[in-house]
Amino acid sequence: MNKLVIAACAALLAVQVQAAKPRKPSAYGAIAYERTTQAWGTSHAARNDREARIDALQRCADKRCEVRISIRNGCGALADGPKHPATASGATRDEAETKALRKCGGEACRIIAWACTP
Repeated sequence: MNKLVIAACAALLAVQVQAAKPRKPSAYGAIAYERTTQAWGTSHAARNDREARIDALQRCADKRCEVRISIRNGCGALADGPKHPATASGATRDEAETKALRKCGGEACRIIAWACTP
């Protein structure tokens, strides 16, 4: 019976310790792009989605840029090729780029921009 009480107390303590850990605040990013001029802009450490989108648009060299992807606590990539641009997100830059290239259509596509939140 003592072992059961000790195990229950240990489990309760573990739950309390996990609950007490401060959560890392979310970080947001975005990629803006204008296809005809190949202009792009990224953001990667914004406090919210709106701030990330505005920052990416401001960093884009063409006033016609549009936000193509928003990111939260991860990475995003934009690929472009002969048919169309494609975006993808992932846990790492490599994963996001691989997915974007696959969605874009393969060999003729290239990565235009990427962004990862801290």
